[in-house]
Amino acid sequence: MKILILNGSPRTDGNTAAMAEAFKKGAESAGSEVTVINVAKKKIAGCLACEYCHTKGDGACVQNDDMQEVYPLLAEADAVVIASPIYYFNITGQMQCAISRFYAPMKPAKATKAALLLSSGSPGVYKGAMAQFEDMTAFMGIENAGIITACGDENKSEDKLAECEELGKSFA
Repeated sequence: MKILILNGSPRTDGNTAAMAEAFKKGAESAGSEVTVINVAKKKIAGCLACEYCHTKGDGACVQNDDMQEVYPLLAEADAVVIASPIYYFNITGQMQCAISRFYAPMKPAKATKAALLLSSGSPGVYKGAMAQFEDMTAFMGIENAGIITACGDENKSEDKLAECEELGKSFA
């Protein structure tokens, strides 16, 4: 199985990166091929709503930015994992820009399942991100294979990283 993990954290060694790496470790141990892209370190603009992708572009976005590196990986992925810290009650702006650009292809061509990994410093801040993910997977017809949240001291804890690793293994 080919799995694409999109990490929306600007912190390369932060809590979200640890969750993504634990998921990757589990998935690779089960035989999956995993690619992690840190979209927070890419230059990805939000959707322009220009409709080029659905009128003249045949599903291709008119914007020539770093999302063009993500589209081929998205097209080949059997599963997509969204990993993001929670910044003021939702995923990061960088992740939001990348997700808004899913509009061009409408859905990952081959993906059948997805997962969401969220980290935060505060409890009870996940509803917005979880609702968006649940709506997105339902719209795309992709199985919501799991949501893992880590708050405060749970971040980088052995138990939470083991949970992420087990979810990764389940994707094989």
